[in-house]
Amino acid sequence: MSSLIWYIYDFARKAWVDKFSNAYTRQNIMDKPQRFRDFPKVNKEYCIACGACTASCPSPHAIILVRDEDGEEGQGLTYPVINNGACIRCGFCAEVCPTDPKTLECGENHLIKPEFNIIPSKRQYIVDDYLCIRCKKCMKTCPVNAISVVDDRIVVDQLKCIHCNECVDVCPVEGAMKAVIVDNLQDQKDLIALVVTFLENFIESKTDDLRSLKKDSLLQYEVPITEIWDQALEIIPDGEIAMEIIRKAVNRMKIRIIDWDSEKCKKCQLCIPECPTDAISFDEENDIVVRDSEKCLRCSICYQTCPFSVIKYFLAKFALEQNEDGDEVIYVSVRNSNLSNDIVVD
Repeated sequence: MSSLIWYIYDFARKAWVDKFSNAYTRQNIMDKPQRFRDFPKVNKEYCIACGACTASCPSPHAIILVRDEDGEEGQGLTYPVINNGACIRCGFCAEVCPTDPKTLECGENHLIKPEFNIIPSKRQYIVDDYLCIRCKKCMKTCPVNAISVVDDRIVVDQLKCIHCNECVDVCPVEGAMKAVIVDNLQDQKDLIALVVTFLENFIESKTDDLRSLKKDSLLQYEVPITEIWDQALEIIPDGEIAMEIIRKAVNRMKIRIIDWDSEKCKKCQLCIPECPTDAISFDEENDIVVRDSEKCLRCSICYQTCPFSVIKYFLAKFALEQNEDGDEVIYVSVRNSNLSNDIVVD
C-alpha cells in the first residue's frame, strides 16, 4: 500500500513541477497568437452595404446589416452587427468583405487565402471526358489539389474546390473543363430556349434569302444582342450571368432550319407518313400540305423524302462577339446542309 501511495505522490509531484516550469505569464495569455480567431471587429465607417458578409455567414442570425437614422449631417451609416451568441468565429464575413480597409476584421485564417472568394459558388467545375486530352495542366495549376486522376479520368473534388477558375483558364481545349452554373437551372433552360427560338425565328424570317441560296454559298447576318436583352434580364436579372449563359449557348449552338415552299408543293404527300412526330398533315379544306413547327424535330426526313426539292434544309452556326463599336453582336452563318450535295436545285 505504501508503495502505491508513494507512486501517486511522485507522479503528482512531477506533474506539478512540469506545470510550474511550463507556466504561462498573464502577458503570454493575453497576447493571442495571430491565427486566433476572435469575434469580428466592425469598422462601420468603411461599410458599403454590399451584403457579402451576410451572404457568406453559415450561422443563422450571427450577422445582420443595420442602418443608423438620418441626421443633420446626412444619411445614416449602414453596417454589419455581430451577434456573439450566434457567431462561430469562422471568419467568412471578414474574408469576403471587399472594402479596403476592411469593414470586418478578425484573426488570420490559415486555410483561406484573400484572393479566393468563399461565398458559396454558383458554379461547379466538371471535366468533359470526350474533350479532355489528359494534359493535366489543370491538376498542376489547382492551388488546393482538388483535381486528380481517378480510373484514368480527370476528376474535380467538389468538396476541395474553391472555384478560383484557374483550371478553366489554363485548359488548352475549350469546353474540356466546364464551369457549370448550378443555380437556377430552370431559369438557364428558359434563357437558352429564348435565344434558340429568337434565332430560329430570325433565320426563318429570311425566306427569300434562304430560297435563293446557292449550293456552295453562305448567308451571313449580324444580330444585336439588345434585341433580346430585356427579355433575358426578366428571366435572369444578373446581367453578368445572363451574358455568360447566352455566350456559351450561342458559341456552341447549331440550329437546323426547315424551309417549306407551299406554293411549289406538288401535294404528293410522301412526306406525311415518313414524319416521326406527325408534324406533317394534309389540310383537305385548303388543299395543302402543312407542317406544325411546334412538333417538328428538324430531323430532315421530310427533306430527304420530297422528290421535288420543295423542302429545303439548312444548318446555322453562331458566334457572340463584340463588333467594331464595342457592342455585343450575334454573328449568324447559314449554309445548305451537306445532304443537298446529291440534289441540285436552280
